[in-house]
Amino acid sequence: MLALAAGLLTGCTGGALHPAPPVTTSPAPRPVRPPAGVGERLAWQIPPQHDGGIEGFAAPISVLPGQRVRLFVSTPARSFRVRAFRMGWYGGEFGRLTWTSPSLPGHRQPAAIVEPAATGTVVAPWAPSLSIDTATWAPGDYLLRLDSAGGGEQYVPLTVRFGSAAGRVVLISPVTTWQAYNRWGGRSLYTGEDGTWLNRSRAVSFDRPYTKPGAGDFIAGELPVLAEGERLGLRLDYVTALDLATVPHLLAGAHAVVSMGHDEYWSPAMRAALTAARDAGTNLAFLGANAIYRRIRMAATTLGPDRLETNYKYALEDPLLSRATTANWPEAPYADPESRLIGAQYGCVLAGAPTAPAVVVDPSNWLFAGLRLGAGEHLPDLLWHETDAVELSYPTPRPIEVLLHSPVRCQHHRPLNHAEATYFVAPGGAGVFDAGTMAWACAVRDSCQEPVPARTSTVVRTVTDTLLRAFALGPAGRAHPAVDNLAALGLDR
Repeated sequence: MLALAAGLLTGCTGGALHPAPPVTTSPAPRPVRPPAGVGERLAWQIPPQHDGGIEGFAAPISVLPGQRVRLFVSTPARSFRVRAFRMGWYGGEFGRLTWTSPSLPGHRQPAAIVEPAATGTVVAPWAPSLSIDTATWAPGDYLLRLDSAGGGEQYVPLTVRFGSAAGRVVLISPVTTWQAYNRWGGRSLYTGEDGTWLNRSRAVSFDRPYTKPGAGDFIAGELPVLAEGERLGLRLDYVTALDLATVPHLLAGAHAVVSMGHDEYWSPAMRAALTAARDAGTNLAFLGANAIYRRIRMAATTLGPDRLETNYKYALEDPLLSRATTANWPEAPYADPESRLIGAQYGCVLAGAPTAPAVVVDPSNWLFAGLRLGAGEHLPDLLWHETDAVELSYPTPRPIEVLLHSPVRCQHHRPLNHAEATYFVAPGGAGVFDAGTMAWACAVRDSCQEPVPARTSTVVRTVTDTLLRAFALGPAGRAHPAVDNLAALGLDR
C-alpha cells in the first residue's frame, strides 16, 4: 500500500476543571496511508517521494456550485497545472478527475511573514494565481492537485456543498483542527520555529498552505468515512467546520451530522449550531475522540471572513475576557464540558504502546448486529493515541449506553483507567454516538498510522455502516433507545 506523507498529527491537549490530560507539544508529522481500495496508484495520489516544489491554498475553502475560488500558488518552476479530483467512492477507487486547468505560468511568491507578532500568526502574503469557476462541479469534497513543471506536487482541499442539508447526512471536514496543527511557515498552535511550546502561535491563519502534502488530515482521517457514506448510497452533504458558524441555518432539516475523525477545535457559534440541530432531532456521530475540546474564536483576514483562528490554550493568556475567551471547553471561565453534547468526555493520551484493544460490552446491541461478537471480546489496536471516557464528574446525559469499555493506561499518571464508546438519545429523539478513539475513522478502511487487524477493521466498518444507515432515516432514538449500563460497568459512582 502506498505510503503518503502528511503534515498533521492528531494530538493535544490541556487542563480541565477536574484532573485532566497534560498539555503536550505538537508531535512530529506522521506517515499516513490511503484507504485500502482496488487497482493501482491513481492519478490523485501524490507519491511519498515527491519533492515538494509547489505550494498553494484556496480562498474560500468552501463554496456552493457556481461560486468562484481563488488559488494562491507558489513554485519556482516555469509553469504548473491544477487538476480537481472529487473524492469519494468510485467502485473501490477514491478519487475521480473532474476538471483540469491549462498550463499556467509559475513564479515564486514572497516568503512567509509573522503578522502580528503578538500572536505569532504566520501568513503567506501571496497574490492570487488563478480563479476557478465551480459552476459545473458536483457537491463533494475535492483535492486540487497542483503539479509543477519541475516535478513538484501538492494538494489544496476544497469543499463544494449543497444549498440545503434537509434530509441529508452532513459530513464535516474538521478544518479548524487541521489548521491548529498546521506548521507551515514554522508555527502552529503547538510549537514555534524553535520547536518550543512557549513560542507557539496564539492565532493561525487559513491564508497559507498546509504542510506537505497539503491535504490536512483528510486522506487518513476523513476519506475512509466519506467513501463509505458514498458507497452506501446515502444522501450526503459536504461542509467544513467553519460553515457551521458562517452559513445561516446550514443544518436545518438534516437527518444526521457526522464529525469525521479528529475534530478538536470549535467556536461557540459552531457548537451552538450543532447543539440546536441535535435538539431539533438531528442525529450526531463523532467518529474520533477529543472532539469539541478547544474553544476558539474566528475573525476575518484580508482574504475573507472567518480565516483567522485564535486559541490561547489558557484563559489567563487571552486578552479578551468574555464568552469568546479561548480556554478549553471544560475550563473556567464559562466552562461547558463537551460531554453535555457528546456524552463522553475527553479522557487521555495513551501511555506505553501506541495502541490498545477496545473491549465489547454487549454484543446484542443493535450496532453490532451480524458481527457475531462475544461479550468481552477484544478488538486489537482500535484504541490509538487519545481516547474518550464516561466521567460523571462532568455533565453526562442519561440514559447513556456504553458499547466499548476498555482498560487503558494514561500518560502522566492521570487517575483514569478506562475508555468508552457511547450512545445516548437526546430529548428530541436524536441519537448521539461517540466512537471514543482517534483510530475509528481510519480503521474504516485501514488507513491508520498503526495498521489495524482485518477483524478490527471489519467490525468498525460494519458498525459505521449500520450507524450511518440508521442515522440517515431521521431521529434514531425512536427505533433505537439507549439502555443505561453505567452501574453494571462500575461507572455509576
